[in-house]
Amino acid sequence: MPKLWNETIEAHRREVRDAILDATAALVAERGLASVTMSRIAGESRIGRATLYKYFSGVEAILVAWHQRQVRAHFEYLIQVRDQAGDAGERLEAVLEAFALISHEHHGTELAALLHRGEHVARAQQHLSDLIRDLLTEAAKTGDLRDDVSPDELASYCLHSLTAASRLRSKAAVRRLVKVILAGLRPGPS
Repeated sequence: MPKLWNETIEAHRREVRDAILDATAALVAERGLASVTMSRIAGESRIGRATLYKYFSGVEAILVAWHQRQVRAHFEYLIQVRDQAGDAGERLEAVLEAFALISHEHHGTELAALLHRGEHVARAQQHLSDLIRDLLTEAAKTGDLRDDVSPDELASYCLHSLTAASRLRSKAAVRRLVKVILAGLRPGPS
């Protein structure tokens, strides 16, 4: 087949897949997780049920694919945040705050409980840990961060501490949490 034809088919498949994911997310937000069925998704996305089943085996498979797309978008956003900030310390603070705000806005729901398991989440957590570890390593070189604990351990400290953001009531509280975490990263008195 000609290259243009293949590209057109792939673009169409991506559009159909995105329409399915978007329709499913809208239904969950509107009606709740328990009321979402393949029939409702087909109707909302205006895709026949037979076509829907060619793409996904069931509602949970769609939700996992939607979550994978969300996780990718969040990680890409964190990379943008990192790349737009100034020095190493500012990049670290910007990424920690951005991740904390994402956690604050998107966790604590029935859907989050269903989707925050599985291999794709473990991979995403490892990528996030690596990103923060690299920022910590870079910031430690300036002397602004402690060097008595390994960057891997500090990354784990940051990520575990940031889980509290999902339970905070305001963005101001999330920002205070990030300040407390950063204070724990600074070197102690010599």
